Amino acid sequence: MKKIYSLLSLFLIITSGYGQSKQTEKADKLYDGYQYVDAIDAYLKVVDANNADAYVYKQLADSYYNLFNIKEASTWYKKALETTQDAETYFRYAQVLKSEGNYDEANSQMDMFSKLLPNDQRAKAHLENPNYIPKLADITKTFNVEGVAINDGEQSDFGAVLSNDNILYFTSTRKTSGKEDAWTNQPYLDIYKSVRSENGDLSEPEEVEELNTIYHDGPLTISADGKTMYFSRDGHSTGDFKKIKSKRIKVAQQGIYKATMDEGKWGNIQALPINSKEYTVSHPSISSDGKTLYFASNMPNGLGDSDIWKISVSGDTYGKPVNLGSKVNTSGKEGFPYISEDNILYFASSGRQGFGGLDIFKFDLNENEESVNLGNAVNTNRDDFAFSVNNTLKVGYFSSNKSGVDNIYMAIPICQFETIAMVKDKDTNSIIAGASVTILDAQLNEITAQATDMSGKTGFNVSCENTYTINVSMDGYESASFKVKASEGENVIVNADLKPINEMITETEVKLKNIYFEFNKSNITNQGALELDKLVLIMNDYPEMKILVRSHTDSKGKADYNLKLSERRAQSTMQYVISKGINKDRLSAKGMGDIAPKIDCKSNCTEEEDAQNRRSEFLIVKK
Repeated sequence: MKKIYSLLSLFLIITSGYGQSKQTEKADKLYDGYQYVDAIDAYLKVVDANNADAYVYKQLADSYYNLFNIKEASTWYKKALETTQDAETYFRYAQVLKSEGNYDEANSQMDMFSKLLPNDQRAKAHLENPNYIPKLADITKTFNVEGVAINDGEQSDFGAVLSNDNILYFTSTRKTSGKEDAWTNQPYLDIYKSVRSENGDLSEPEEVEELNTIYHDGPLTISADGKTMYFSRDGHSTGDFKKIKSKRIKVAQQGIYKATMDEGKWGNIQALPINSKEYTVSHPSISSDGKTLYFASNMPNGLGDSDIWKISVSGDTYGKPVNLGSKVNTSGKEGFPYISEDNILYFASSGRQGFGGLDIFKFDLNENEESVNLGNAVNTNRDDFAFSVNNTLKVGYFSSNKSGVDNIYMAIPICQFETIAMVKDKDTNSIIAGASVTILDAQLNEITAQATDMSGKTGFNVSCENTYTINVSMDGYESASFKVKASEGENVIVNADLKPINEMITETEVKLKNIYFEFNKSNITNQGALELDKLVLIMNDYPEMKILVRSHTDSKGKADYNLKLSERRAQSTMQYVISKGINKDRLSAKGMGDIAPKIDCKSNCTEEEDAQNRRSEFLIVKK
C-alpha cells in the first residue's frame, strides 16, 4: 500500500510540474531574459486564471525583488512561503521585511535561512547578533536588563546605588535574626554593600553595621566623591514618634539622615531639618554637584499620595522643600527619585499610564518636557522602582517584584544619539522643506524615513554601536547619500546639500553615481534605486529622451562570465526604470563586460581602479 501511494504521489508531482511549466512558459522565458516588468504581467495572468501555485508566487516575488518593489515582493513572498522554499527565498523575504520595518518577522525568516544554510556567512552573522535591527529601530529602549547574583531570593533586596569607587549599596530584609516590623511581620530594613569588580561581578554582600539600627534603615544615596551619604531611617531609633494611647502603639515616620565617611567608616549621623513626626520624608537622591537633594514625601501641599520634592543643600544648611510639579507628580504615588549626572530624574509612579503597578519614568530637567516611561525592557505589570544609573561607570540598577519578591536587576545603558539632517540647496544655500530623508544601517537596511520640517531639518535617534547612512531626495534635486559620523552619545549634524537635478545632464549622457549591486548578483538594491530614481525624474522632464544603459565590470574573472554578468545588470537597471512608468521603447541596455575599462590597468588594477571600472553609463541616444 505504501509503495503504491508513493508512486501515485510521484506521478502527481511530475504531472503538476509539467502543467506548471506549460502555464508559465512565456513568463519564465521573460524572467530568464531579465524582462521583469513583462514577466510580472505574464505571471499575474496565471494568478488571475486561478492556476498559480507556490512556484508562480515565488517568481512574482523575485521579479518584484529584483526591481526593488518592496511592497509587492512582500505580498508574494508571504504567499510563496506558505509551502517550504529554498534558503535564498527565506533570506530575500527577510530583507524585504527589514525594509518594511517588520524586524521580528524578518528575524524569524533569517532563523529559517540559517537552519538551511548554517555555514553561510550571512547565517553566521545573523546567529551572532540576531537582534541588531530591532535595537536600532526601538528608540524607546534605552537599557538592556540583566539579573544580578547578590539577590537573597526570599527576602527583599532593592534600592541599589553604585558609587564612583565601585561600591554597590542597597537595602535588604535579609537579616532574619533581628527584630521584625509588627506592621508587616517582616525583618526590618538594613543597609548592605557589595564591591563591583572591573568585569562587573559583585562580591558577597556585607552589612554596613555602623548605619543600621534595630529599626528600618535605607534606602540611600551617595555623593559623587563617595564621602557623604543621605539615607532614610525609621524615627523609632531616635525617639521621634507619636504615641497613640488608645491603641498602645508608637507611630514613627521615615526621615532622611546624613552620614559622612571617616577612616573607612560611616559616622557623624545627623537628622535633616525637613523630617517630621506628621509625615514621611524618604528615598533621598543627591545631585552630582551636591547642591540639590531630591526625595519623596507625603508632606502637605503635594499633588497626590506621595510626591517628588527637592531642597537646596549648602554644607549643613538646607532650603525649603519645592514640589516638582505636575510634569513629575500625579494624584497617585511617586517615589524613589534618582538624579543622574546628566540631569535626568528617574522615579517610580503609579499615577501615570504604564504596564501595571509602579512603573519607572524619566524626566529630563534640561528640557522640562513631559515624563517618559522607560518601556517594557524595564517595566512589567508588577512593581518596578528604585532606578539608578552611574553614567561614569556606564551601568545602572533597579528593583522589581516581577519574580514575586523585590530583587535587584542590572540596567546597561544603550548608547544613543540623535543624528540631525539639515537639507539645503547647494547653489543657493536655501532651506529645503519636505525633503525625504531615509536612514539606513551598516548593511544598508532601511530603518525609517521622514520628511524635513519648515526649517529643513529632521532627526533620528540611533544607537552608538552601529554606523549609518542617510539618503536624501527631493523633486528637482539630485538625490544624495551621506555617512553619519560615529558618536559616543553626542548629537551629530549632517549637512545634506542637494544639487539641482538638471546639472546631471550633459550633451552625451546623464551622469549618475555608480549603481551598486550585491556581490555576484543583478537585483536592484536600495542604493541603486536611489540613483535610478533620478534618471526617472529626468526622463519624465524630457519626454523625448531615449537612453542606452551600458554596464561594465572590472577585469577580475573570466571575460565570458563578466559579459553575462554585465548584461544581467544592464537589463535589471533598464527594467527598474520601466517599472517606474517609463515607456520601454525609450530604453535599451547593453552589457560591456570588461572590454571598455575606464582605467586600462589590465591585471594590475588597484581596488580603487577596479571600483571605477565597475560602472553603469546612461548614454543619451535622443534628447
